[in-house]
Amino acid sequence: MQANLTIRQAVLADLDALVPLFDQYRRFYNKPSDPAAARAFLTARFEHGESVLFIAHDGAQALGFTQLYPSFSSVSLARVFVFNDLFVLEAGRRRGIAKGLIEAAAGYAKATGAIALNLSTARNNHHAQALYHASGWERDEVYVEYSLSLKP
Repeated sequence: MQANLTIRQAVLADLDALVPLFDQYRRFYNKPSDPAAARAFLTARFEHGESVLFIAHDGAQALGFTQLYPSFSSVSLARVFVFNDLFVLEAGRRRGIAKGLIEAAAGYAKATGAIALNLSTARNNHHAQALYHASGWERDEVYVEYSLSLKP
């Protein structure tokens, strides 16, 4: 990562910088742009302590973020985190920002006693899969992931 880049845990005061990043992240996954909903969602996560965010800056410009959701493993009797979101603006790619965000998340999780970070990504997101593999993540070959939609 370049010397002028910084990655740190985000706080509520970072909301104005996080909202456009979060909105673009959602658009990457084919969701409509909705900055107001993005702001409300992130505000609730901060206010209720329901997630941990890290933000990457180059000077004053926010270039990327990642978000962790705390969880637990009943089988392991231990804390884990869901590494749910990772996004870097096009202008920040190929600069080590994503790798730095992963390292910050892993360092935080380890410092809090977590035994693992877990993630899922789109099957066709080959760039992300290559990054995760290069960063030491292992593809789960034991468990199959399912989702039950509760939408009306």
